Amino acid sequence: MDTQATLDLLKELRLHGMARAYEGLQAMPKQEHPSAGQLIARLADAEAQYRAGQKTEMNLKLSKLRYNAVLEQVHCSAGRNLDKETLLTLSDCSFITRAENILITGATGCGKSYLACAIGRQACIMGFRVLYFGMNRFLEKITMSKVDGSFIKMLNQFDKTPLVIFDDFGMYPVDNATKLALLQILEDRYGKRSIVITSQLPVSKWYDYINEPTIADAIMDRLVHSAQRIELKGESLRKNKPMYQN
Repeated sequence: MDTQATLDLLKELRLHGMARAYEGLQAMPKQEHPSAGQLIARLADAEAQYRAGQKTEMNLKLSKLRYNAVLEQVHCSAGRNLDKETLLTLSDCSFITRAENILITGATGCGKSYLACAIGRQACIMGFRVLYFGMNRFLEKITMSKVDGSFIKMLNQFDKTPLVIFDDFGMYPVDNATKLALLQILEDRYGKRSIVITSQLPVSKWYDYINEPTIADAIMDRLVHSAQRIELKGESLRKNKPMYQN
């Protein structure tokens, strides 16, 4: 089988990573070609890396993250109340495997949304599926799912996603139906999946925001238990660094 026939077969078998690596190897002088064992190892590694990259791209596309943020660009300082050690503990995404929540609070412009999206992007790179929702969009999705009958389907989607991000919690008024829907999502995920929440309101004010004692007790119990809290401080980063948002 000649080189082109081999490439065509690899592509037909959807072994695109192998095909690219094999094509690259053919451009090398023959005396530099690897042995049979080295060739197989190199092709297998190329295919594994290709598939990992494709999975990451798909995860990022489906996540609908608000910002193309990366943890390496998150500014750490004592003034922000954020250190590199905290970012390091987040970078391996082990909090997802432990089904822990992350609650990020702080004033507007301090970088909450950027940090949340950076965590989400890192999770995608690590192979986890992620869903991002600004709270306004989440409220709209709840309303529409009730109208078109897709509410159960929506709950199943949330239940199957390892990490869900709710951005700007506490900014918009919520009706009783939305509170119950949020409680259902939290109940389904409790002890199994992780949630990242950003809010301008300190966690101590969330109970009053929900403004329904029985539901608030249930929601807060499922959110706060085993959650890591990050309280960002300092002046708005929008003044000097447009990449940083809420």
